[in-house]
Amino acid sequence: MFLLHRSTFPLEGRRVLITGAARGIGAETARRLHARGARVALVGLEPELLETLAAEIGGAPWRECDVRDGGQVEGAVEHAVEELGGLDVVMANAGVAAQLPLVGGDPAMMERTLAVNVLGVYYTLRAAGPHISHSDGYALAVSSLAAAVHLPLMGAYSASKAAVEAIGNTLRTELRPSGARVGVAYFAELDTDMTTRGFSTEAAKRMLRRDPRGRRRVTPLSTAIDAVERGIERRSRRVVAPAWVAGVLPIRTLAQRAIDVGSRPFVEELVRVARSEDAPLTTAQPE
Repeated sequence: MFLLHRSTFPLEGRRVLITGAARGIGAETARRLHARGARVALVGLEPELLETLAAEIGGAPWRECDVRDGGQVEGAVEHAVEELGGLDVVMANAGVAAQLPLVGGDPAMMERTLAVNVLGVYYTLRAAGPHISHSDGYALAVSSLAAAVHLPLMGAYSASKAAVEAIGNTLRTELRPSGARVGVAYFAELDTDMTTRGFSTEAAKRMLRRDPRGRRRVTPLSTAIDAVERGIERRSRRVVAPAWVAGVLPIRTLAQRAIDVGSRPFVEELVRVARSEDAPLTTAQPE
């Protein structure tokens, strides 16, 4: 029994806080964990979606929150802790993306991406950290395959997700004495609103014409939710979806070389189009 307890942690009754919970990975994870008996608190930007989801999963506590604001994040975490009577799991999932040429692109887009994806994760884990610092505690920082291999026009997103990976790895070491564990999630393109919006730009359409397999490689969202569910249950160090991502991470240097070589014939055209297009963030942020 002792060995079983150390390898898996039943989801029933576990108290879980999810950021970016209004849609996509966050919302589907909340539904799945609720169905498994977990008690879930929701944090996100879209109050109507959050309220609807909260009602759907048994009247879950929820809070509208801009994760770029550390004070708002602290308030949202304290609200969840009060409503749930403590915290066992935090999933730092809120994130945005935008296609941004590093030279000639809007620097404000880089700043906004880093603010949400890096500072938002940091503020979330910093606020939730004391509450999950116990022998059953677990934090999952949602990074991306983009942390390991870097596509043209995705410099802001890749930089932010590499930072999330670093934050998660550092926190794992720092929380180890408490008994808490920390995982990092690496996803390729998933069937979410973020991916759909990303593929809708002119630059993305031209890239897909060069590589029509790109859209076919989009993974069903359920595959990622399965992985997250297993990861939380096992307090895994690494969560990946689809499964082939696990094989890319150890050879990231070789994978990057392949991307560099493969993009040479069309990268000039993509950058030119992207500079004129000024693509928005995949999720609008408060001004």
